[in-house]
Amino acid sequence: MASVLTTPASATMRIAEDRGGQIGHYLQAFAVLRSSGESVMIDGNCLSACTLVLGLIPRSRICATPRARFGFHAAWMPDSDGTPVTSAPGTQALWNIYPKDVRRWINRNGGLSRKMIYMQGASMHGIVSECGARAETRRAETTPARQRVDRRAEARSERRASRRIASHATRRALRYSAISAANDRH
Repeated sequence: MASVLTTPASATMRIAEDRGGQIGHYLQAFAVLRSSGESVMIDGNCLSACTLVLGLIPRSRICATPRARFGFHAAWMPDSDGTPVTSAPGTQALWNIYPKDVRRWINRNGGLSRKMIYMQGASMHGIVSECGARAETRRAETTPARQRVDRRAEARSERRASRRIASHATRRALRYSAISAANDRH
């Protein structure tokens, strides 16, 4: 999925050229990453399910380099012939995980469809902070009051992400149980 850079102060996961994959794998990986306290640097393409990082990792722990680019599209599953078919439940799961500002950007840029839409540059940096010395300096210059506000916002973000992951896992378990029960009857 990504490589890890280690710095003396903290570990940072670097995501570069991640083309995405199954939503469930990313839900699990980002839940572990969120719990680890590691930061995330987006340094190239973060496409498809990789974009879940925006809803599952606190914003204060994500930065993007000038090479970063997020790619969004509707979820899909292969049919019996292997042809991609849009998955309404999968697309809804993505939608529910994305924060409001990301959903607004997606709506303004055509919505989630089979066509990939890309967020980069100024529109991306309006959502995710820019990596680098300037961003680090701005963070270091924050007041204690601002740091408390940021910590509370991060805690709220983590609680929301935990609820979304738990809700998704419950729905998935119920769906698999229903499928298994139907198969047992045949």
